[in-house]
Order: sequence, then structure tokens, then C-alpha cells
Amino acid sequence: MHTSLTDFDMPNEEQVHLAAESFRLLSDPTRIKILWALLQGESNVACLAELADASPTTVSQHLAKLRLAGLVKGRREGTFVYYSAADEHVRRLLAQGLYHADRIDRGVEADHPADDHAPAATVHTGS
Repeated sequence: MHTSLTDFDMPNEEQVHLAAESFRLLSDPTRIKILWALLQGESNVACLAELADASPTTVSQHLAKLRLAGLVKGRREGTFVYYSAADEHVRRLLAQGLYHADRIDRGVEADHPADDHAPAATVHTGS
């Protein structure tokens, strides 16, 4: 059936694996908080721990995994490491996930905005 579609295309196995790994890493609430904070600007472990309401050890472990997955990057300055989101793709990925969650939370019927018009990284936070 799908073979009759002229523009049908499937991602290759490596793309599927890498995307699944990124989604797996984003399935943790603390990691989402960490990434959201990093999308607001560069930060260190102590500040991220406070923002994510987690211990610095926990945040360091999450950051190590996010860094290995290419979702965050670190910049060393003396004995401190300052982290930031890897790129604009991370912002769009997280913003889309939070946008979707916000619409579900508010009971708004799902819509399908074009990829080129992804919503800005603003989400109702409940505060």
C-alpha cells in the first residue's frame, strides 16, 4: 500500500536508533527540567540542581548522559563546567514535547502545526 506513494520515505536504521535514544533520554522529568533550564542560558551543576530540585550528584549523572547523547555541551572555566543546550534542534524538540503536554493538560484538541512553524519555547508552567 505505501509503495504506491511516490514521496514515501523511511528513516534508516541508524536514524531510528539515534532518535529513539534521544527520546529515551528525554523520558525522565529531571532531565526535562535540566534541559529546559539550559535552554534559558548556560548554567553549572549547583544551579541546575536547585532549579531541578535534585541533588548535584543526580544532576551530574543526568548531564553526563545528556552530553554523551549530544543534547548538551559543557564549557570548562577553571574548575567549573558550565553547561548549555547543544543547539536549536534541542530547543525545538523539547518545546514541541512541552507544547504537546500543555495542550493535553488543558484539554485542547490536538493540532498539527507545520514543522517550519514550531511554537516558541513558551509553555504554561502553572506558576
